[in-house]
Amino acid sequence: MKIGTTLFSLILSLSIHAQQSKPNIIFIYADDLGYGDLGCYGASKIKTPNLDKLAKQGIRFTNAHATSASCTPSRFAIMTGIYPWRKTGTGVLPGDAALIIPTNKSTLPSVFQQAGYQTGIVGKWHLGLGNEVTKNWNGEIKPGPNEVGFNYSFIFPATADRVPTVFVENHLVVALDTADPIKVDYKQKIGNEPTGAENPELLKLQATPNHGHNQTIVNGIGRIGFMTGGKQARWTDEELPFTFLQKAKDFIASNQKKPFFLYYALTEPHVPRMPSTMFKGKSGLGLRGDAILQLDWTVGEIMLQLKLLGIDKNTVIIFSSDNGPVLDDGYLDGAVTQLNGHTPAGLLRGGKYSAFEAGTRVPFILSWPGKVLPKVSDALICQIDFIASFSKLLNIKIPPSDVLDSENVLDALTGKTEQGRKILVKQGGALSVINGDWKYITPSKGPANTSPLLTNIETGNSLSPQLYYLKEDIGEKNNLAEKYPQKVKEMEILLKKIKG
Repeated sequence: MKIGTTLFSLILSLSIHAQQSKPNIIFIYADDLGYGDLGCYGASKIKTPNLDKLAKQGIRFTNAHATSASCTPSRFAIMTGIYPWRKTGTGVLPGDAALIIPTNKSTLPSVFQQAGYQTGIVGKWHLGLGNEVTKNWNGEIKPGPNEVGFNYSFIFPATADRVPTVFVENHLVVALDTADPIKVDYKQKIGNEPTGAENPELLKLQATPNHGHNQTIVNGIGRIGFMTGGKQARWTDEELPFTFLQKAKDFIASNQKKPFFLYYALTEPHVPRMPSTMFKGKSGLGLRGDAILQLDWTVGEIMLQLKLLGIDKNTVIIFSSDNGPVLDDGYLDGAVTQLNGHTPAGLLRGGKYSAFEAGTRVPFILSWPGKVLPKVSDALICQIDFIASFSKLLNIKIPPSDVLDSENVLDALTGKTEQGRKILVKQGGALSVINGDWKYITPSKGPANTSPLLTNIETGNSLSPQLYYLKEDIGEKNNLAEKYPQKVKEMEILLKKIKG
């Protein structure tokens, strides 16, 4: 009996050790953060000590990309390993959209589940909920994150500037009062609640004309879309970061003795920028700068918790952004008037919505203390490669057809090689393709600029082909298409082959 008990204890101990030897993975995803917005990427007008520390102890990538220059498609690519331009309906979604992630295919969180991980998402979702646009917000809302691989989810449905402005935890709206049911409509006004267009005197953050942030007012801020009901459930923007941070900490604490994957999707510095009081006015760069300070503090809090729990050395932290920067994206918040020499895109051209590099080349930091040595890497990597790379790390087999465009770049992610991808297709209005150091932007009829009345960003659209040699021209100032017509032809053929 004693021998049997001892043997059982030994087997149990080995099982626990095997579980704990698997690294925890935390993916922290910023929203609209630019390549030049952090100190470790050259920013001098704003201080980001926690992210600078993370970069110093890990790998800071200089050639890392989101697939797309806007949020929904970038997030779709991370979850599925498929280029979003391959599927219709993957553009920026309204808050009442149906789920666009398949529930019968491999996804990033489902790969971790197969490897025995507890999986959680806290923060922004913006990939749709339910099977239909019209849905009952007052009952179970599914399918959603839980059906695509997350054991736990605490999200808001879309973005902070879109209704419904509520938290959803595992299918249910948090703090819902059934006597005050929620209704949402993106086509016409419903109910009699004040809107930014009709009652601008009620706004504490004025909307920029022509952007559409002038519909139902929540917390003194005009939103996109109309909403009635759910008053008790509505969030307060200034409390958003603390709510998400606490939920992220709770998930980490409850899973500290077993391997976990946490997708922590921050809302900063996306509009509306309404940071907590402790950060307002601290950056000197308007509310956008204050939101970046808040973001940096949040990352520091996660790093501190991991250390206090004693699991920091067995936890991989990845930090990146869903697309490039934008200043005026709907609200008069000082982002333009108080820029004070800060360059959100660094040396890059363009920004959010753009086919130029600033649209998709983003900050990307990976830290794994004791396993990954500190360095700066020029390897070409993309967030779409998470599924293939982590499948390799965890020895999980997935059908290649499920993750059509994801590549295993694990050795590049962990600093073992400077060789990442060779070819990458990017979406920023016009499609572009990178092959080594060359970049080709397809001709497009769209406007060359989003216009000063909107976001005032160069789109990269041109009726003529564009060819850039990024190794010597990261700012894409010198179009070499006329000088190298054969290279243009090669890139056209390459892109056509990838598109199939």
